[in-house]
Order: sequence, then C-alpha cells, then structure tokens
Amino acid sequence: MSILNQTVSNYPAIRDLVPHRDPMVLLDEVLFADAESLCAAVKICRDSPFFDSEAEGVGAWVGIEYMAQAIAAHAGYLARAKGETVKVGFLLGTRRFETKTPRFTLGSNLHIQVHCSLQSENGLGAFECHIVDSTASEHILASATITVFQPDNAEQFLKGQAM
Repeated sequence: MSILNQTVSNYPAIRDLVPHRDPMVLLDEVLFADAESLCAAVKICRDSPFFDSEAEGVGAWVGIEYMAQAIAAHAGYLARAKGETVKVGFLLGTRRFETKTPRFTLGSNLHIQVHCSLQSENGLGAFECHIVDSTASEHILASATITVFQPDNAEQFLKGQAM
C-alpha cells in the first residue's frame, strides 16, 4: 500500500466517511488512504462494541466487520475527494477469512489494511484485507478477501428498482 504524504489529522473523521452511526462505528481513525487502499486503526478497550469482558477481548469474527468498515471508509474517502456524498454499500461475501487468534485482546492497537484488487463500473469490488497488531511488529492477525457492491442509489436498489 502506498502511503500519502499526509498526517493523520489531514484525513476526515471516520464518522464522516462511513454511512454508520454510533454504536456501530467500530473504527477509530484513518491512518492513510490513496486511490487503491486505506489503513484504519482501532484500539481494543472495554468500551469497544462487542467487547467480551469474560474473554478480555473482541472475538476475531468481528474482524470481518472491521474490514468492511475500512472498505466503506475507502469508498467515502474517494467520494469526498470527488465532492460527492458518502453512499451505502453492501458486503456481498468473504473468501479465505483466516485468523491467527480467537480474539483481539484488550489493549491491542489494530491496523486494518484494505487494498482494492478489482473495481467495476457497476459498483462491484473486491478487496484484499489484513488486520495487523501494530504493537507486535505488524504481525498479521487476520486476513480475507471481501467482495462488496455499491449501487448508485441503495434505496432504489433495495426496492428492486435499479441495478
């Protein structure tokens, strides 16, 4: 992934890039973004959505949603760069989800890295995704290929009026 010559403060707040609202905004911030990729951060704390106090962490299965929200943030970043509004998209599927841990432990600083490997004009896209622990020499904790779809008008699409 290429890193833009921007500091973290130059990126919009994650809430301005994704069509989610609290408590379902799971990511903390965008660390970098460009035309093909984005890296977002999340720190696992007791207030994290889906935190299991008995397990002292967030189940690794939530990693799929972290990846999906990073993809949504990438789409929002690109839309804002073109002066467009952030649109709703859909997670169509996950392939090859692999995790090296059953949970993301309390205190972990995760970096969610997404890279667009396919983007068609009809709104279909595929992203290679990784979650790394930034405090453990970028050790990969989870990876997957996520397939997404972003129609021009999500409301009409859901009503079956547009494809």
